[in-house]
Amino acid sequence: MKRHIIKLVLVLTILGFTATNIFAQEMIQIKGSDTLINLVQKLSEVYMEKHPGEYIAITGGGSGTGIAALINGQCDIANASRDIKEKEVAQARERNVDPKSVVIAIDGLSVIVNKSNKTDKLTVGQIGQIFRGEIRNWKDVGGQDSPITLYGRQSNSGTYIFFMEEVLKGDYSNKMNHMNGNAQIVEGVKHDATGIGYVGVGYVKEVKGINILKVASAPNGYYSSPLNTQDVKSGKYPISRTLNQYVNGSPKGKVKAFIDFELSAEGQKIVEEEGFFPVSNIELHSK
Repeated sequence: MKRHIIKLVLVLTILGFTATNIFAQEMIQIKGSDTLINLVQKLSEVYMEKHPGEYIAITGGGSGTGIAALINGQCDIANASRDIKEKEVAQARERNVDPKSVVIAIDGLSVIVNKSNKTDKLTVGQIGQIFRGEIRNWKDVGGQDSPITLYGRQSNSGTYIFFMEEVLKGDYSNKMNHMNGNAQIVEGVKHDATGIGYVGVGYVKEVKGINILKVASAPNGYYSSPLNTQDVKSGKYPISRTLNQYVNGSPKGKVKAFIDFELSAEGQKIVEEEGFFPVSNIELHSK
């Protein structure tokens, strides 16, 4: 029953009806990261099954969308696959919003290629050069003689920003295909023998038609897979990150109860089942 309710809320939201019009003050509203949307939807479904009469509405749109909604008082929780920016903190405090974060999962951001591509590993530097448009042919990184096709996210995505700041350390190529979400990138690469993209690890486990590259910090370094739990949590896999939720001040009431569930043993088991990595030490803090 609760699964039908959450799907109804998503449909009504798309059609322009707000969650507060449907269930008034009983609804927890969560907006933001597309990387987190499937995970948090699953967490919400299980939570509502355990707590009859409580409802949660979840929409995506990207980390920036979620953080803006929190700042403008339009949601209770903002899902974000990146840290909040200083200018967003300043905007929040101008509106008497105190953004605090909690880490609910760890992600090994995965670089994927088509199954037919023989390239199996790259350095962070090579990946940056590829997405900046400086390396344009697979033969330049030991692959076949064919052009490289780039698949990335829209600029409102936390993944887009994280990848740009931590991997590219510069601007994306203007030739990159800007996709609306992780699933679209996976589908694009699956059907493009020359494609390369980046997605959250929860979107690539057991997916057919793609290869997940091993990545090293330097040419003579240790090449690791984002599927290696210990390497991701220890930082040996060089493109790992935290997946965050932002709230206004210390969470209370229904919001606190839901976050407590996400961080519980049961909630963290769901994190693993959805393909991400659980967190061990949780810290709630202001930016």
